[in-house]
Amino acid sequence: MGKAKGFLKEFKEFAMKGNVIDLAVGVIIGGAFQKIVSSLVSDVVMPLIGLLTGGISFADKFIVFGAAENEVYATAEAAVAAGKNVLTYGNFLDAVINFLIMAFVIFLFIKGINTLKHSAKKEETEAPAAPTTKVCPYCKSEIAIDATRCPHCTSEIAE
Repeated sequence: MGKAKGFLKEFKEFAMKGNVIDLAVGVIIGGAFQKIVSSLVSDVVMPLIGLLTGGISFADKFIVFGAAENEVYATAEAAVAAGKNVLTYGNFLDAVINFLIMAFVIFLFIKGINTLKHSAKKEETEAPAAPTTKVCPYCKSEIAIDATRCPHCTSEIAE
């Protein structure tokens, strides 16, 4: 019983760490974002590519292996139902385009975050303003940087 409680306690500590929770949130948001990108590819990009290629829809492209010359199938599903091996390369092209768009969007997102971080870090590390005062070597009073005589002890200040 003691091992089980120790195991559960250890699991709870692991699961409640900040980076695990951040990862879970990232995965959930990533899944939702994937749906948006998939819709962008299938509902916007692929119809535009089909328009540019004369109405060709990549999703409908497939090759049937082992079919006789006179066997023609209207859809990949019909060929599969007939027991044929089917290579649906159109679905693969859709997935590749989907991946490229997703990778490009993530690249832009990370690039934007890095730019924001870089500009914030640059503001933090900018050189401090030039000093406007100095210390008199004789009386140790603070005087203007361009003073040639100390107003406190009247000593001449060498440059």
